[in-house]
Amino acid sequence: MFDAVIFDWDGTLADTTPIVVHSFQKVLREIGCIVSDEFLEKMIGIGARNMFKEALKATDTPFDDTLMDSLVKKKTRIQLRLTRRIELFNGAMDLVDALHSKVKIALATMSNRKVVSKILAEKGIVGYFDLVITADEVQQPKPDPEIFLRCAKGLGCQPQRSVVVEDSVFGVVAAKRANIRCIAVPSGAYSIEELRREEPDLIVNSLREKERILEFILT
Repeated sequence: MFDAVIFDWDGTLADTTPIVVHSFQKVLREIGCIVSDEFLEKMIGIGARNMFKEALKATDTPFDDTLMDSLVKKKTRIQLRLTRRIELFNGAMDLVDALHSKVKIALATMSNRKVVSKILAEKGIVGYFDLVITADEVQQPKPDPEIFLRCAKGLGCQPQRSVVVEDSVFGVVAAKRANIRCIAVPSGAYSIEELRREEPDLIVNSLREKERILEFILT
């Protein structure tokens, strides 16, 4: 049995992809930067600042820190207006509820704290998480393991006694680099085949496979 479970947010517990992509596209198009939705979908999880950098680099659009700060602020304002549209994936809260009081639970997300805090409050699920770490508290984005190591430390648990639940290849790689076991779910932009190449410890089709996930974590 493990001591802690660390959940990713975007694409894992919450179906945020349409809103995230919309907010990025709206801001990018204002400066004439055109990238595909798929390009952005594959970048979700590395943090807004890094997503903007990748888009600007891909289109040879010049940028500096001032522009980056402006883009991130505009994107955050758009997302904050759209949080009511966010839905949790089927099975997400059933799983979290089943783990509640049995293990420590953290939320590790490269999203903005204002946005995540607002959604958690709107959904009435703040109390399920013993710890929430966002992009505002880390220096290095996934696939760097920093955010997961911070979660384990904040929960008072050893990395090897923890499990990460992730939907992206960045997250799987970050978990492995942190010496944390990983459950992968293809509910985001990555297929089972893409996730399997990163060798997670368990792959499920969705969080509705609660019994398989609980067996892995609790036995």
